[in-house]
Amino acid sequence: MLHSLPPTQAWSAALIAALVGFGGTVVLVVQAMRMLGASVGQTASAVTALCLAIGIAGAVMSIMSRMPVVLAWSTPGAALLAALTSALSWPVAVGVFLSAALMMIVLGAVPVLGRWAERIPSSIAAAMLAGVLLPFCLALFRLGATEPVLVALLVAVFIVARQWLPLHALLLVLAAGMLLTLLRGDLAPLPTGATFGSLFPVAPIFDPAPILSVGLPLFLVTLVSQNLPGLVVLRAAGYSPKPGPLLMGTGVASLLAAPFGAHAVNLAAITATICTSPEAHPRTAERWTVGVIYAAFYLLLAIFSPLLVRFFLALPQAVIAVLTGLALIPALTGAIEAMLTTRESRDPAILTFLATGSGLSLFGLGSAFWGLMAGFTALGAAALLRRA
Repeated sequence: MLHSLPPTQAWSAALIAALVGFGGTVVLVVQAMRMLGASVGQTASAVTALCLAIGIAGAVMSIMSRMPVVLAWSTPGAALLAALTSALSWPVAVGVFLSAALMMIVLGAVPVLGRWAERIPSSIAAAMLAGVLLPFCLALFRLGATEPVLVALLVAVFIVARQWLPLHALLLVLAAGMLLTLLRGDLAPLPTGATFGSLFPVAPIFDPAPILSVGLPLFLVTLVSQNLPGLVVLRAAGYSPKPGPLLMGTGVASLLAAPFGAHAVNLAAITATICTSPEAHPRTAERWTVGVIYAAFYLLLAIFSPLLVRFFLALPQAVIAVLTGLALIPALTGAIEAMLTTRESRDPAILTFLATGSGLSLFGLGSAFWGLMAGFTALGAAALLRRA
């Protein structure tokens, strides 16, 4: 029972979390959708669907569970898609999104699978994620040869902001990049398209090879890098979340949004810490309202998503690449730390990292798949040799 209106800090915490989650990585999502061949309208539809799924599902799950369930789009998943070396058609990509969502639903519905999932070596999944992120961060500094002023200024903003305002660092880098683009007169005319929220459904094509090479890694990286840490954040805040219903909820949200281009919705980790802390709401029993307010802000973002997407598409490619590289540095740092945590799995993790980062494509299967295969094979071989 809600005794009073949420305090002011609940609204400010939810607003900051929504702005950080959206503004910090929306450039990467836009880049991923365009790399998959989505048109301007389809890209706008994808971002609109993601925001709607985050808002509606997050509000429902927060109200039903009486916990601040904070959702986000899969940033590692978007990086995985943007790094694809072999092009997918948009209907095939939608089929991949649906397949990954179904995997998450099955995982949440079958308790034994959920217990197995928690035993997946986090070092291997983290190494795959690090291999996916590495090329974007390297591309950031390669651009220094042609855009030294742009790279130097934005890296400087990033360094200073990470020291003084780490939570807002990516927003400040985004603002600085936009300001520099406007000052240099490099902003292209906005592409034609809708101004307000729009959804364009696409009939999916289920191709086994992309589902195996892209859909399976998308599912794994979303599970291990987003959903499982999201559960940890809720437990650290004093709640006792049941993994099954929450995993099913994110899977259903992803499934319903996938036909409109949404790649994956999951539990948030970093932004969730903002909404689950006592600073967001002093009463633990009523802190679920922060999750509802956060969801409402995402519904507001959904209304203006097409206009925001068109603006980002008008930015120069160099600016997009620099912003993407800087946005992924914190995620790369966390992935490298996680993949080296356990001494016994360091060699398999390094093999996974190198195979994924190499961009290897073989038999129609991408480097993320081969990275996982290298890591799991090395782990299995080491276990067999120890037993022998």
